[in-house]
Amino acid sequence: MTTTTLAFRLGEPDWEQRYPVLIGADTVIGAVFRWHRDWLTLTSEGEDNLGRPEKGRRGVPKAAALAAAGQVANEYAAGRITAMTLADVTAAVPVLDGPVPLLHPRMPQSPRNVEAAEKVRDAQALHRWKPYTGFPGSDNPQWQECELCGWQGP
Repeated sequence: MTTTTLAFRLGEPDWEQRYPVLIGADTVIGAVFRWHRDWLTLTSEGEDNLGRPEKGRRGVPKAAALAAAGQVANEYAAGRITAMTLADVTAAVPVLDGPVPLLHPRMPQSPRNVEAAEKVRDAQALHRWKPYTGFPGSDNPQWQECELCGWQGP
């Protein structure tokens, strides 16, 4: 049995730190991103959690991103996924169109997460930051707006 390995590269990450996986000049075949130490892939078949890399080694996040991207390239070479548009794998800039949930949709509704999110929400209000997304945890970006100057960003 032979396997085909495609040359791939990681594109520039979006505000949520999703790295597009590219082949050729600009063909997007998916994205890879980190969520609380787990690495996930996003392809035409949806999201897949690859799990956590080893702790305590330098360069592990970049190596894990490349390994995840390699998995995406292998799936594409095998014909199990199809090309996508960059917009399909990029997190859109949030638009405030109603009440913001306390927690990000990926955050489990646990007492510890709710307590942490409430503390962050109180600190944001005190310092005049308006969140546009639910609390994603301490190691993931959250889109916010400064109520004093209007700046927005992660």
